[in-house]
Amino acid sequence: MISASRARVAALHSPAAATDLSSRIGSLTRLFGFVQFEFAGTLAVADGRYVVRTGEVERVLVFETLGAPPPGRRRRRRSREAEAGALPASLPLTRATAVRASEPFGSEENAAHWLGQASGDDERADGLVAEGTGLLNRALHAQAVASGDPHVQALNPRLAVAVRLGYGSGEEVANGEFSAAREIDTAAGPATRRQQRADVLGGRERLNACETLLLRARADLDSGRNREAALQLRVGLEALLVEFRGALSDSGHEEDMGTIEARRHDIGALANAALQGDLSAEQLQTLEDTQALCERVLRRRRVLDG
Repeated sequence: MISASRARVAALHSPAAATDLSSRIGSLTRLFGFVQFEFAGTLAVADGRYVVRTGEVERVLVFETLGAPPPGRRRRRRSREAEAGALPASLPLTRATAVRASEPFGSEENAAHWLGQASGDDERADGLVAEGTGLLNRALHAQAVASGDPHVQALNPRLAVAVRLGYGSGEEVANGEFSAAREIDTAAGPATRRQQRADVLGGRERLNACETLLLRARADLDSGRNREAALQLRVGLEALLVEFRGALSDSGHEEDMGTIEARRHDIGALANAALQGDLSAEQLQTLEDTQALCERVLRRRRVLDG
């Protein structure tokens, strides 16, 4: 579990704390893989180093804000006249590094081989980027819960100024630096999705409630919030059954909708179980399978609608 409030996270700032971090990720000279993001502006999580554990897997998140202006005065200043044609203010850059702390490399040759394979395989690179993004969003979600702020936004790697895969020594990665890295292109997207966004923004297409609800369920699943995902999926599934009934003249669509209808009771019971505590491995599999099935219905609609 990770929390971004200073009372609930392992945030390490002092030289002594840096030594503690090195003991967590081994010798300062050992090499560790990482995924690194740079986003324009600042993030809700304070600069520092945060340890994240999931079972036996340990990751270290390192946040650093670069080029931040000095903090303003606490008293609200009076408004002033805006200058026409003035250049926009420069933004700080936030560098966030997700270090694979529990998986050190045995040698620099091993590290270089890992980097070459990971950066040369689109599917593997996407998986590593998704893993890193998930960790960042866990931190942001924890901050939102700790602060009671519902408007803390999740991060999307497509909005990053830069995304890198790389490796470095314990000392380097603890400071957001590296020995070697490769830039990963995450900005590319299908033209059909760009057109769909244009249609939505232009008012030519109405978004269904189930699309938003199922998107939230997916975000919860990807971030390990399985109980929340179960609750979101229940209402998303109900909305899907109403909004997409008869939406397509396609045998696959009808078959999937029939399967979703048949799972309606099971997902309701699963959501009720989530209110009582953690889900079992079998329940998690049912949750994943049903979420994927609902997403397949949404994808088919997008494809067949052009």
